Amino acid sequence: MKSWEKALIAPSTTVRSALETINQVGCQIALVVDESRRLLGTVSDGDVRRALLNGKTLAALVSEVMHTKPTTVNDHDSRHARLSKMRRSVLHQLPVINSEGIVVGLDTVDDFLTVPQREESVVIMAGGLGSRLRELTENTPKPMLRVGSRPLLETIVRAYADQGFCDFYLAVNYKAEQIEAHFGDGSELGVRVHYLRENKRMGTAGALSLLPERPTRPFVVTNADLLTKENFAFMVDQHIEAGADGTMGVREYDMQVPFGVVVERDGKIQSIQEKPLQRFTVSSGMYVLSPQALDLVPNDQFFDMPSLFDAMIAKGMLTRCHRINGYWLDIGRLPDFEQANRDFDEIFL
Repeated sequence: MKSWEKALIAPSTTVRSALETINQVGCQIALVVDESRRLLGTVSDGDVRRALLNGKTLAALVSEVMHTKPTTVNDHDSRHARLSKMRRSVLHQLPVINSEGIVVGLDTVDDFLTVPQREESVVIMAGGLGSRLRELTENTPKPMLRVGSRPLLETIVRAYADQGFCDFYLAVNYKAEQIEAHFGDGSELGVRVHYLRENKRMGTAGALSLLPERPTRPFVVTNADLLTKENFAFMVDQHIEAGADGTMGVREYDMQVPFGVVVERDGKIQSIQEKPLQRFTVSSGMYVLSPQALDLVPNDQFFDMPSLFDAMIAKGMLTRCHRINGYWLDIGRLPDFEQANRDFDEIFL
């Protein structure tokens, strides 16, 4: 909210003045702060109504009627994290604070109703066989498995659309007719959907050679079996700002050795590490590519994304990592599918 600072009031403000502020700002809430703008509480229409019913007057101070434990968001939280908290808490406004509790903004529902349209396209690799979920994918392609109330692929498309992306290319192969019948041209979701029809297995990057024309801007490539709350727009912006040719979304993956690891030298034990934990940086299955990366994709052949990044590195092109720190789940195994269904209502509604 642009004029959020007008909603700031002191604890010594009267209830009448607070109502005047709420009416003037038009956001149905006032933020009570100290001299350093540290949030002390909030006052809403409802708080005032309850106070008056309990015998308070309009001359009372807001410190007597304010809500002292308001729900807030951190200034580092992503747009999606803020909207999710607003939905879960059934709130129309959320104060934004920094690590010291100082108010730095005010999010309102209206802030999330309009999203700037992105010019970058999104390519979703949805042609795989789903072999690891064979018992579920005999008659349904994995991207169309229902997670929560809708197909997995629809949740992915909606997540990008919510951030302003409107141009999608779906690379399809296995039971492609089900995907095409569900999405059509994308108009029901308010987006444009095109199809890259594979006539053979083409890996996680080969279908890029089927793009009808070379993009003029960077574009996103993602696997069709990922659930995440990542800020995709920020990932693209960082790619552009860095002048990169390829950006790979990465995250940390921990693997614990289930045994005691012996460190030895010349047959003598130096130390024993009991079930050590090893940490690796792994690909998250989400990428941003600049148009020149397509020059390295062979035409109509099987080609995986790691091979494309290897080729870019060999050519001296700029490749970079983008850390994925929020919710992320690769639905490759049955336990992952079951976990996604448990998480869906809380994370994606």
